[in-house]
Amino acid sequence: MRTSSPSELRGNIKKYLDLSVNEKITTQWDGNENFVQAHENYLEPDEDLRRAVNAQELLAGIESDIRKAYREKYGHKA
Repeated sequence: MRTSSPSELRGNIKKYLDLSVNEKITTQWDGNENFVQAHENYLEPDEDLRRAVNAQELLAGIESDIRKAYREKYGHKA
């Protein structure tokens, strides 16, 4: 993490914006307040998320698999 003064940040804003892509930049104001500048990433839904199931769907699938395994083992309805 890098630290800058407000005047240093003002005079070199492009430099600090470029640096903030990979690290946090702290600017101390009046010796009492710190401001942190950091790059923010947004995650996009991917194929795994689109294929995800909710808890109710998961339980229904599990129940179905258990019933099928029971029928195969014991030869009758569960």
